[in-house]
Amino acid sequence: MHLRVKNEEEMMRSVEDCLRDILIEHLFVEFDKDKILPTASLREDLGLDSLGFVELKDQVDKRFGIAISEDEFTPENFSTISSLTRLISLHCRANRSALR
Repeated sequence: MHLRVKNEEEMMRSVEDCLRDILIEHLFVEFDKDKILPTASLREDLGLDSLGFVELKDQVDKRFGIAISEDEFTPENFSTISSLTRLISLHCRANRSALR
């Protein structure tokens, strides 16, 4: 998915929204989309287990056209929607820079 956004804040909201969709549609998180807060713990609040994190990584790689490395696949980067959004944003910025 290529996100066309006007500014950084809009990009972050778009990424967060896509992550909520992935959680609900592919990982079967049983929350209303608008109830999944950016600060919610993916493990504690949303119930992801180790297989869920692997599936989330795969879905993120596919949806955003990025490749999260094993070094980046850490609890710190995958703790909340906000932390994962930051990682995705870094990859998206790097990809845009590489295209210039």
